[in-house]
Amino acid sequence: MATLAEVRRGPENPPDPTVSVEPGIYKEWWANPAVVGLMGFATTTMATGLHNVGYWGAGPTLAMAIAFGGTAQFVAGVIDMRKGSLFGGSAFMAYGAFWWSLVVLDYMLPKTGITAGPNELLGYFLMWSLFTLSFFIASFKVGNHLSILFGLLLLAYLLLDGVTMGKVPAVIAGWEIFITGLVAWYIATAILVNGVYGRKVLPHS
Repeated sequence: MATLAEVRRGPENPPDPTVSVEPGIYKEWWANPAVVGLMGFATTTMATGLHNVGYWGAGPTLAMAIAFGGTAQFVAGVIDMRKGSLFGGSAFMAYGAFWWSLVVLDYMLPKTGITAGPNELLGYFLMWSLFTLSFFIASFKVGNHLSILFGLLLLAYLLLDGVTMGKVPAVIAGWEIFITGLVAWYIATAILVNGVYGRKVLPHS
């Protein structure tokens, strides 16, 4: 016998999309947001690294931090949360918010007369170091490439801690930050290419 829900379904009320459950993720009709999230993080991080080594000014980083690393990555995190991915959703949303906060700290607040000194910057990057440490510990259950990425990201924040204390040259931190972004770019590329081709073309774990 048809249920009430089945009777109500017609051309204007199609059946709900089918879902499948796998450990750690709830799959449904949303596409995988990891490519946008990781690419937003990767390109903005690489731009930041090039700024720190003195290749260009802060403009490219600020622009990408608002649009791609911040907004697009945050949206990817919301979708990943909707899919049930605690790790990916939390990371994308948090680091999207990081890029927004960096724009506020470096560009918007100084226009109001509020500037961050060495102690404030050290505390800021220390908080993100601790946050990244949590994800680095969790990443070992997610995949080898993500463990490498979060290990490099943790090192990047620690180097930025050192830069604010005057212990680490900015150029060293800059190149390490650029490499971190490059690793994120590779992971995003592997997910994109393997997904489009429907098979493993690039190694990814």
